[in-house]
Amino acid sequence: MTKHAHGEDVPVLIIGAGPAGLVLGNLLLAAGVDCAILEQRGRAHVEQRARAGFLAANTVRVLAENGLDAGLSARGKEHDTCAFRYPGGQFELCYRKLGRAEVHTVYPQQHLVADLVAEFLARGGDLRFDTEVTAVTGLDGDRPEVATRDAGGVTRRWTSRYVAGCDGRHGASRRALPPGAVRRHRRDHDVSWLALLVQAPPSMEAVGYAVHERGFAGHMARTAEVTRYYLQCPRGTDPMSWSEDRIWAELHQRMQAETFGPLREGPVLERAVVQMESDVLSPIQFGSLFLAGDAAGLISPSAAKGANLAVMEAEILARALVLAVHTGDSAALARYSADCLPRVWRAQEFSHWMINLLHGPTGTGEEADFLRGLQLARLESLRSSRSHQDHFAENYVGI
Repeated sequence: MTKHAHGEDVPVLIIGAGPAGLVLGNLLLAAGVDCAILEQRGRAHVEQRARAGFLAANTVRVLAENGLDAGLSARGKEHDTCAFRYPGGQFELCYRKLGRAEVHTVYPQQHLVADLVAEFLARGGDLRFDTEVTAVTGLDGDRPEVATRDAGGVTRRWTSRYVAGCDGRHGASRRALPPGAVRRHRRDHDVSWLALLVQAPPSMEAVGYAVHERGFAGHMARTAEVTRYYLQCPRGTDPMSWSEDRIWAELHQRMQAETFGPLREGPVLERAVVQMESDVLSPIQFGSLFLAGDAAGLISPSAAKGANLAVMEAEILARALVLAVHTGDSAALARYSADCLPRVWRAQEFSHWMINLLHGPTGTGEEADFLRGLQLARLESLRSSRSHQDHFAENYVGI
């Protein structure tokens, strides 16, 4: 396929080159459906921005079945154990031996995105970087229009039969929804994390979740040389206000390094404050617009579900679009929301449960003491109950 000319009609326009948009684009090309991807950022930014790196079994299946797993197969690493540290001690869960016996595959999202970009271009796909979508109109008709502006200020107007909004919660796709078209279900969990990417090997084989009176701390391997850490912090924290000495002191204390072994230290490569927020749009479609990834719903990072939900939605949407374009059968498109949203809500429920498991109440007093008692009871149940462990494993790795 060649690049589309100015104003040319394209069967499917995809807004956003994240996991959802890129998987969708690759699946459509493989099925002979012409499409174009419009991405506001430059290629280097898209391929280098660090995001989650835990791919669920269903995500790995989708990538493998569609020839999108070359990098994943070569460099991904299976992971099957998480460890919980709390005032009662430490316990580990090997989820390969629990639930459906599924595992995560650790593969940094920026590597996956780079793979998907390369494959899309190799398949002849039209991918426009540095292209801002300024307006999406006509969604209630059969030829919606998408207006764009490139880095040089050149404006274009695209037409298509279908638009896939994969450009996140603040993107043009959500903004194009008319008032009252969808309902937004939102939850602010009142929890903030200082997210850190550290140039240091992992300090433990397991994913580490530490519950401490000073706040949550997390440890997650990314590569043999880079580790992701999280520290619960007050709302409104400036990430640059924490010195590296303070960061490492908090990590050592909260992860009980004196008891369970020292942490391997290194320079902090990236830092940002993440607010624990969740939202779900219902439905995730309007007229000719279909949302996927964070545009369809935001999930907190507490259970590593974001990219996995995006791939799940992309697969379902691709199948429906292929049928509609090739045969004119739009029944699967009509039920896109109904097919996706029950899985989205299940992932949201587990993420919400994880937030309550890992974060104690703020403040003091009888109510706070009571809630801390409930938190410890959840941890003890997870430590001692096989049925609880099976349920955890099924939801931790699945969608």
